[in-house]
Amino acid sequence: MAADPSSQVLVTGAGGFVGQALVRALAQHCRVTATDRSGLEFADLAGVTGVPGDLDDPALLAALTAAPFDAIVHLATVPGGAAEADPALAARVNVAASMALIDAAAAHGNRPRVLFASSIAVFGDPLPAYVDDATAARPMLRYGAHKAMIEEWIATMTRRGAIRGLSLRLPGIVARPLGPSGMKSAFLSNLFHALKAGEPISLPVSAGASCWLLSRRGLIAQLCQALDLPAHPADARLNLPAQRVILRDLVAEVARQTGRDPALVDYAPDPAIEAAFGRQPPLATPRADALGLRHDGSLGALVAQALADL
Repeated sequence: MAADPSSQVLVTGAGGFVGQALVRALAQHCRVTATDRSGLEFADLAGVTGVPGDLDDPALLAALTAAPFDAIVHLATVPGGAAEADPALAARVNVAASMALIDAAAAHGNRPRVLFASSIAVFGDPLPAYVDDATAARPMLRYGAHKAMIEEWIATMTRRGAIRGLSLRLPGIVARPLGPSGMKSAFLSNLFHALKAGEPISLPVSAGASCWLLSRRGLIAQLCQALDLPAHPADARLNLPAQRVILRDLVAEVARQTGRDPALVDYAPDPAIEAAFGRQPPLATPRADALGLRHDGSLGALVAQALADL
């Protein structure tokens, strides 16, 4: 975001893998209010106010939105596997709380910039042979459906002139920390950890599986740039640039950069996981490209950026 120490930015999901890095990046240029259930470890940062709590708590939401923000980055979510396991919680957080946040932000009348972390899950599976900006959303998971719902609400509120909204469809982001994440795609990050540690790992997809990937550092750069875009698509949606990576190539590159034997990795395809995360076709993102958003540039750069964060 452009340097303006007076700018006020709210980041939800700020204690997460992406949120922590985004808050640290934004804190260099503006004042940040960071909220999440946990992980608000920003005591070393001047200009960052941590507000712990659940976004679906009306009292917390009212306190957060009592004053206007110049921009909001809405990362908080109940992800795919967790949303399927607890549909009621997912609906409260992903839909009801998200709509309430957008409405409360709009009520101040200052037309804040609202960036929403949507997902490629809106496309569902099976995917078509090619995905571009014209590909329709047809989600299969609750998580993807919830993302599509909030995309539409943001587009509606933008058309009404209440906010300046933009939904960014995130690809797979690597490499997330080990441990329960509620994400069915966690194996993509676990691969980096296993090879760095020299430990064997079995992947639930085939060696020829294809995935859209972006490093966390690459994503943070795109999010910061998106906050400053002077214009955005009329439908307030963007597919983010990402690399289409073949798993055997990813394994080989991670093994090369960590000095490990790629034979530590074996493949035990799960048909459902392969269908959802291992058959991602060629991806074109001309609208994002035209706005200057870029992926990591090469497989080697993606892997290096991901390993640097472990």
